[in-house]
Amino acid sequence: MEQAPRLLQKFSQKLFPEPSEQAQFIEALMQPQAFHPCILWLGQRPDPFPFVVEPPLDWQPPFVDRLAFDAKPGRHPLHNQGAFYCLDFSSVFAASVLLQILLLQMQHPIETVLDMCAAPGGKSIFAWKALQPKLLISNEVIGKRLGALTSNLKRCQVQPCVAVMFDSSLLAADIPETSDLVIVDAPCTGQSLLAKGEKNPGCFHPVNINKNANRQKRILANSAQIVAPQGFLAYMTCAYSLEENEQVTEWLLQKFPQFQPVEVPHLAAYQSHLTALPCYRMFPQTSLGAGAFTVLLQNTAPLDPEELRAHQTNRTTAAQQKLANLLEHPKVRSKS
Repeated sequence: MEQAPRLLQKFSQKLFPEPSEQAQFIEALMQPQAFHPCILWLGQRPDPFPFVVEPPLDWQPPFVDRLAFDAKPGRHPLHNQGAFYCLDFSSVFAASVLLQILLLQMQHPIETVLDMCAAPGGKSIFAWKALQPKLLISNEVIGKRLGALTSNLKRCQVQPCVAVMFDSSLLAADIPETSDLVIVDAPCTGQSLLAKGEKNPGCFHPVNINKNANRQKRILANSAQIVAPQGFLAYMTCAYSLEENEQVTEWLLQKFPQFQPVEVPHLAAYQSHLTALPCYRMFPQTSLGAGAFTVLLQNTAPLDPEELRAHQTNRTTAAQQKLANLLEHPKVRSKS
């Protein structure tokens, strides 16, 4: 293997204490291997089944399949029919923290979900399939990505859902405390692209890392204000850096002390070794996916039982009305 760039060497030393671990991480990025294609079924699996499937992992959602290396699910007619959505297994790993919500909210189902950085739609579709909310708001601030998001949501027949394009600050000001769940798959350095064999120059440079960490803090601070009392905030990235992940989580908990991290037992084996908080990581050297970071936080602001029932009964209606008002803002655009 060729000599690793200096920044990558220094980066690996910050992540892993052992030289052998550093070497495995560097090799996974410099000599990327193929990962199993992965699909999320939106309805019942067809019979006869069209793909060869890998044995599921113990934490793998029941509606997700990993396929044989040579599978081309995106070319199958069922894909165009919206029977399934193709996504990286690392994305499944990150989104799987949402399954813990089902255990915590058995008596109070999730009604309103906001996906803050939604394009191209994988996390929105996962949340819709897993939680079946009464309203899904898929937001994407980058206009050129909104088309792909809208197309995927329509192809997969995700309803009821609205795809919009708002800055997170505008949503925080206009629809505060309206969402049972806010998902922030945050913009990041995208270091895991290297594990897929793609080029990403500058992704290990400290300036680039800090710039992305600061952007994530701004988005998360706005997103936290949208989470209703007793609701959840799911934060995830496809970056490896400590500054973009664990340190951003620690910053958020200090700024919003009403939020507390939630343990996700089915991901216990992936506990981040870089923090005592229940944060979870998948690294590319596991050969499961290109890599991801994920953490689930809950807004512990109290509500008594009667207030909670009334609040949840009206929350979806309130969110819909406030969103309708927001759509009339002259400086924003939306597609539904």
